[in-house]
Amino acid sequence: MSIPANLKYTKDHEWVSIEGDVATVGITHFAQKELGDIVYVEVETLDQTLDKDEVFGTVEAVKTVSDLFLPLTGEIIAFNDSLESAPETVNSDPYGAGWMIKIKIANASEIDSLLSDEAYTQLIGA
Repeated sequence: MSIPANLKYTKDHEWVSIEGDVATVGITHFAQKELGDIVYVEVETLDQTLDKDEVFGTVEAVKTVSDLFLPLTGEIIAFNDSLESAPETVNSDPYGAGWMIKIKIANASEIDSLLSDEAYTQLIGA
């Protein structure tokens, strides 16, 4: 299983790519594999400011619905609209075209609490 070294991770299986004060967020390969075929991604928090660990949306798979947790405090400034018509992109390209949201980071010190690729690999036992 590929775990990109250039990303940060959460214990809830989200990945985070940070560019300046904007973070792009999606779910990991491990998470999408555990969920199975994803049929719907819902994010109703666009343009809202949420705290770290708050629910920002849900992902629905054939066998379950799972909450999505915000990895960093900030304003949700973008949603990947292409997931509305092609949610399966999260399965086929979780670290690329399957990204879910972009956040304007409110507290950069929270970045230090995210997991490295090595720590995430240990978490999932890969």
